[in-house]
This record gives sequence, structure tokens and C-alpha cells, in this order.
Amino acid sequence: MTGSIEDEIPHILDLLVGLLALAAFVAVLVRPLRLPYTVALVVAGLIVGIVANVTGYPPVDVSPDLVLLVLLPGLVFEAAYRLRIVELRRWFGGLLLLAIPGVVISAAVVAAVLNIATGLRLDLAFIVGAMVSATDPAAVIATFKRLAVPPALSTMVDGESLLNDGTGLVLFAIAVSAVYAPVSPAEAVTSFVGTVGLSVAIGLATGYAAARVIAPIADHLIELTITVVLAYGSYLLADQLGLSGVIATVTAGIVLGNLGPARQRVQDGTDPIDTVWEFIAYLLTAVVFLLVGLAIPPAGLLEALGPIAWGIAAILIGRALVVYVILGGASRLAVRPGLAERIPGSWMHVLFWAGLRGAVAVAMALSLPADLPQRALLQEITFGVILFTLLIQGTTIGWVVDRTVRRDVVRGEAPSTDAA
Repeated sequence: MTGSIEDEIPHILDLLVGLLALAAFVAVLVRPLRLPYTVALVVAGLIVGIVANVTGYPPVDVSPDLVLLVLLPGLVFEAAYRLRIVELRRWFGGLLLLAIPGVVISAAVVAAVLNIATGLRLDLAFIVGAMVSATDPAAVIATFKRLAVPPALSTMVDGESLLNDGTGLVLFAIAVSAVYAPVSPAEAVTSFVGTVGLSVAIGLATGYAAARVIAPIADHLIELTITVVLAYGSYLLADQLGLSGVIATVTAGIVLGNLGPARQRVQDGTDPIDTVWEFIAYLLTAVVFLLVGLAIPPAGLLEALGPIAWGIAAILIGRALVVYVILGGASRLAVRPGLAERIPGSWMHVLFWAGLRGAVAVAMALSLPADLPQRALLQEITFGVILFTLLIQGTTIGWVVDRTVRRDVVRGEAPSTDAA
């Protein structure tokens, strides 16, 4: 056993160094272009995968555990740590609509369309819906920074993705288990609510405990070490209990970011912990999007173009229903406290087109049980949807922002968008 581990270490290091070198090369190459860095990484991963397949080089085995247990906790913690309650409170009602009913409705629309259009069993179609219901706007956030999008809009997109990741994974777990042991709607709702609630409780408890431990410490290296333990410890604790590690880590990150050292900025306005985590997230993002490209086999997608096309149509229909009808309608009625301030119409178009899918969906597709009926088809549909959102929506979101939000700013029609 020891010998095999020792043999694997050099290969792992070679792979890691190779991925980081490729990421750095891609970053330098696309810097002058109006192309999101993360989209370029996916393309690079696809090219490497195709070349390896043609030349007979052994493919890179992308494990779902690598994405879910190693890469994802750090990514979501860094984003959650930067969120401020004062910013979230302004749009909290809208974020809840997008993250909970929005995810369920999107999954249901995808399931219905695939079932009617392709004949795919409804329970299997719902699994696809659950896999592609979680948005992953990393490419959009990078574009937002370059285009100076209003901070409140960026907070909405970022906050939605953090909450969606967790609820999407919970919904996926319920959908897969229902194939093997059918559950009633009441049981599914109870399981969903219970999992989310308990995961939030773990995040609140661990985040508060970490904030109290860090409070008397004046050493940023020790503080940073505690944040790493919190990011991965809260995830692993919830995961071991059969709950949502993502929701626990996101909650813990928000709590620490608002109660911990992030509140006490140094005089020059920087936060050492935030700076280090920004670098960590940069590395994790580079690796995860390269792995997304490596994990998707383009050749297999050609055999499922029809179902993939219906899947793409379904996610766009579902996204439009969630953003324009549910979120837009609630915003106009302003019936919820979090929606007391109406969401600008131009933001709706950006929210609709910013519904990208990415690493979380890939991890879910790779983790499908080997004996699941039509497993290959479910993966191909999911991979096809992911590529469409990243390569088409991810490269055109800047144009949408220019034509909507920035045009309103130039005309003086934009509302106050600074977080209170």
C-alpha cells in the first residue's frame, strides 16, 4: 500500500504542475482579449483532452470527489467570505426565490421537456434537471469586474450561485435516491428542508465558533490556518452526516466574513486573509475549469445532439420563467421584505443570461451510479448543456451587460446600486 502511494505522488505532482502551467499560459494568452479567463480554460481543457485521445495518451481521470471535496469547498468559502450581510439583506428575498423555488422549477421544466420531447423516463429526466439547475457564474463574475458592473448586481449573481450550488446538490441526491427507492412528494420536501436547515445550522455553529477563536488572535497566519480548517472542516462535517457540505461551508464563510477579522480592515483597506484566499480561489478556479474541459468527451456529445438541444431549450425556458415571471413578478409586487426595492428591468436580462452551469454539474454527472439506467445519455445531455452555457452565454454576457446595464448608466436611468 505504501509503495503504491509513493508511486502515485510524482504523477500527481506532475499533473498539478502541468495544469497550473497550462492555466498560466492561457491567462497570458487571453489577457488582451475580451474572453473570460474561465471560458478559455474550458476550451484549453477540451483541446488537451482531444489531443490526448487522438495521440493515444492516457486520459486524465477526473474524480467527482476531487471536485466536490478538494476544489469546491475552497471556491465557495472564498466567495462567501467576501459577501457582506448589509449587501445580502437588500436582495435577500430575491436570492431565496432564485435559490430554492428557482432551482426546483428549473429542474422540473427540464424534466418535463426531456420527457415529452425525447421520451426519457421522467425520474431520469428529473436527475438531468437537478444536475443543470445550479448556476455557476465564475466566468460572469470575472466579466463583471472588467466591465464595472454595479456591486449589487454582482452580489446577486454571486450569492445566487453560492446558494444554488447547495440546493442543487441536495435536489440531485434526492432525485438519484428516488430512482432506486421511490419517495412521496411529502417525503422529498421533508428531506430537502431538513437537509438544508441542518446544513445551515452546522455552518452557523462552526462559523461563529471560528470567529470567537480568531477574535483574540493578532497573528494573520494563525487566522488564515483557522479559515482553511473552517472551509474544509465544515464541509466534511456536514458531508459525513449526510447533509450538504456546500451549504454548511457557504454559511460558515458568510458568518466568519461578517463577524471575524474581515470586519476589522487594516488602515490601507486590505484584509490579509481575503488577499490570500483570493489567490487560493484563483488557483482552484484554474484547476477546476481545466478539469471541466478534460472531463467532457466531445465525441460522445455528437451522438446525443437531439437530446442536448432539447436540454438547452429547457434550461433557457426554465431560466426565463424563474427570472422574468417569478422573480420579476415578486419584484413588481414587492410583497417580500427582501424585495422591498424593485429589481431594475435591465438586471433581469443579465440575470437570465448569467445562468451558467459548470464544475458542480460536471461533478454530479461524474458521480452518477454505474448501474443507473441510461447513465451515459444523462451525462452527455448534462455535458452538452454545460458547454453551451460556458462557451455561448459565457462569451456573450459582456455584450448583454453593455446593451442593458451600462446603457442605462450612460442614459442616467440606472437606480442607486451601491450596497447600503
